[in-house]
Amino acid sequence: MTRKDGRTDDQLRPVTIERGWSAHAEGSALITFGGTKVLCTASFTNGVPRWLTGKGKGWVTAEYAMLPRATNSRNDRESIKGKVGGRTHEISRLIGRALRAVVDTKALGENTIVIDCDVLQADGGTRTAAITGAYVALADAIAWGREKKFIAQRSEVLVDSVSAVSVGIIDGTPMLDLAYVEDVRAETDMNVVVTGRGLFVEVQGTAEGAPFDKRELDQLLELGVNGCAQLRDLQTTALNG
Repeated sequence: MTRKDGRTDDQLRPVTIERGWSAHAEGSALITFGGTKVLCTASFTNGVPRWLTGKGKGWVTAEYAMLPRATNSRNDRESIKGKVGGRTHEISRLIGRALRAVVDTKALGENTIVIDCDVLQADGGTRTAAITGAYVALADAIAWGREKKFIAQRSEVLVDSVSAVSVGIIDGTPMLDLAYVEDVRAETDMNVVVTGRGLFVEVQGTAEGAPFDKRELDQLLELGVNGCAQLRDLQTTALNG
């Protein structure tokens, strides 16, 4: 089945990762999934939150936000509204969990890395693009910390890579990496977070219309794992560039 943008069911949108996009952050990457563009910046601090002081472990966390005109119509900044929305909290926590799943916090030492994921343009899959780009920014921030001797030279901080992709069922057909026009009409919508070794970190799936069966779930998971394997290779290429 060919989609509106010419892709096959199991094909990612064009994905690019522009590493080192920010001149100031210790790690950064501008990632593009088709029309979705997310800037991920990683900030390294020597030290940890008070509740971790003296425990010999580091901390990795993330914050997610969308620019006011990332979508078709302008949305007010959450700072102006005076509170952070539930969706923003949820996605920030998801990104943080995904990154911590591949970090040895003891090897990181008592250091903190905060990854900011700012959506510049949204066309579906913003949270999955954010996770995929955040890993590249995180890897560079860790390399910076090692270079500055905040992290032991032989410490293996990253135990694996992590990436994420959306999948869904549209008109009865499982598809990979949904653009917005597909996402809004999906009968089932799912986000899959997978390590470089092919292990699941998180699966978020919802039947928006008819419930899905185990056969369809297996198809969606296979699409997600295969898509994340391609993203892993793109991350590796970017980090080796």
